[in-house]
Amino acid sequence: TLLYTIKFEVCKMFCLLLSAIVGSVVSVEMTFTLQEHEVQCFHENIAKDTEFTLEYQVISGGHFDIDCNLVSPNSKALYKEQRKQYDSFTHKTVESGEYTFCFSNEFSTFAHKTVYFDLDLGGDDSIGFDEEGGEEGAHATALTQLESSAYSIHESLRLVVDYQNHHRLKERIGREVAEYLCERVQNWSIGQTVLIVIVAFGQVFMLRKLFDKPVARTGKVGI
Repeated sequence: TLLYTIKFEVCKMFCLLLSAIVGSVVSVEMTFTLQEHEVQCFHENIAKDTEFTLEYQVISGGHFDIDCNLVSPNSKALYKEQRKQYDSFTHKTVESGEYTFCFSNEFSTFAHKTVYFDLDLGGDDSIGFDEEGGEEGAHATALTQLESSAYSIHESLRLVVDYQNHHRLKERIGREVAEYLCERVQNWSIGQTVLIVIVAFGQVFMLRKLFDKPVARTGKVGI
């Protein structure tokens, strides 16, 4: 029927619009292990006038700290922090090219780290709406109710994903700390048990030695 066809076309248009909006934002997430005295760098080609956000967090290892730096295509340092457990950096590019961000654990002598980072490319400007262009631009950027709903759903989904990632990280950090404390308590308990057993045997030995009577030596004297 005509009504069913209209509903089908509206749903199809809504899905295509939602896919286009969601696909306009690229997010890269990774969890990796950084050994002691090691540096790992990652590279990403980013277009000009693109706003991106780099977020990282040390999940486990040592004092939960790490060095991080971000370099632009012309070798300009955009961000540099030392011994941070968690941080977030947002920047809008002024040139296109390969951006490099590195994580360093060179200051650590024996502790390896587990690091999580999230590189979010794109933002409100990446949807493709142009606020300039006079009357034609205003007409082109006028959002219909369907487009507004799709964009609102897209932003809500992104927020949900961010909350889920943060809760997963907190849960993993809490589990790492709990396992570390459990191991320390277990080792301390084993040490205390061994010490108590040694002290008990030592006390028994000392008491037996105190109450033992010396054996009288007898001998025959010749006449």
